[in-house]
Amino acid sequence: MKFTGKKAVLFDLDGTLIDSAPDLALAINHMLTSIGREEISPTIIRSWVGNGASILVQRGLSGQTDIDENLDPELLEKSLAIFLDFYAKNLCVDTVTYPHVRASLKILKAKGYQLAIVTNKPYDFIQPILDGLALNGLFELLVGGDTLEKRKPDPLPLHYACEKLGVTVEQCVMVGDSKNDVLAANAANMQSIGLSYGYNYGEDINEHNPDVSFDDFADIIATLSDINEYELSE
Repeated sequence: MKFTGKKAVLFDLDGTLIDSAPDLALAINHMLTSIGREEISPTIIRSWVGNGASILVQRGLSGQTDIDENLDPELLEKSLAIFLDFYAKNLCVDTVTYPHVRASLKILKAKGYQLAIVTNKPYDFIQPILDGLALNGLFELLVGGDTLEKRKPDPLPLHYACEKLGVTVEQCVMVGDSKNDVLAANAANMQSIGLSYGYNYGEDINEHNPDVSFDDFADIIATLSDINEYELSE
C-alpha cells in the first residue's frame, strides 16, 4: 500500500520507536520494594506498558492488568511519586531504539516530512529520552500524555498535532504499536500504520484495523509514495 499526499508522520514512542520496558520494569520494581512489596517479573510488567505512568503504577500495585478498584489513594500517590522520581533518573539504562528507527527517521526528515511524537508517556520524559538515544533534532512537535486533558485512544492529541503542524488529518499518518494508536487514528479519521513488535497487551495489532501493518520499522519508508529508493545506515 502507498500513502499519498502526506506531509506529516505522527509516532508513538514506547513500543514504536523505543523499547523502554526494561527501564519501566526497573522503576516499577524499585517502587514496589520501596513500599515493602515483592518484585514482579519484567516480562509481566512489559505486558502492562502503554497507557501512561499512572496506569502502569496502578497495575503494579494491583499485581495484574486489571486495576484493583480499592487501591488506597494515598498509597497510589506515594507510589506514583516514587516511580516517577526513580524513572526520571534512569530513563536510558537499558532502553534502546528498535532496529532501523534512527536511520528511517533521518530519511523521512531529509525528505521533508514533518515528524512528531504523540505518546501517552508524561511529557517531561520525552526529550531526555530522545537526547539519550540520539533521536534529538528529528521532531518538530512532542505531545505527551499530560499535554492535553485527554490522551490516546481519544483523537484529541492527533487533532492537536495536526493543528500545531499546520496540516490536515488527511495529510498525516499515525504510526504505533498498540490499539490505542490505531483507535485514536480511526477516531480522528486519520490513516494509520501498525507495528507488530511493540506493546499491544498480547493482541495482534491487525485486530484493530490499521491501514497497513509491518514487522520492520523501515518498511514505513516504502509506503510513502514519493520515497522510492533509500539506504539504511544502521
